[in-house]
Amino acid sequence: MLHKCAHKINIELLGVLKELAGKNEVSLEFQNSVVVRNIVLDLADSFSAQFKEALIDPELNDPRPNVLILLNKTEIGVLDGLDTEVKNHDRLVFIPVSHGG
Repeated sequence: MLHKCAHKINIELLGVLKELAGKNEVSLEFQNSVVVRNIVLDLADSFSAQFKEALIDPELNDPRPNVLILLNKTEIGVLDGLDTEVKNHDRLVFIPVSHGG
């Protein structure tokens, strides 16, 4: 039986996300190719409700108002947004955007 190689994705968390997760580095593994949207959902389910709220805007159900997401140092907005494919050993960085109020 053939086994597909898992895709290991390295994620760096900065600012409030780092504080809420209690770590600045996370590695996730996926059996198949994966897009940023799936990684965001997996990450949100891996930590507290506070972490999820900080990561994903609850009204829009979208992380982009709350965080800048870089894939290998390139902002995903100039790629395919949340549908950007992430490959084995790629690096994602989540940078919280502070909101004034």
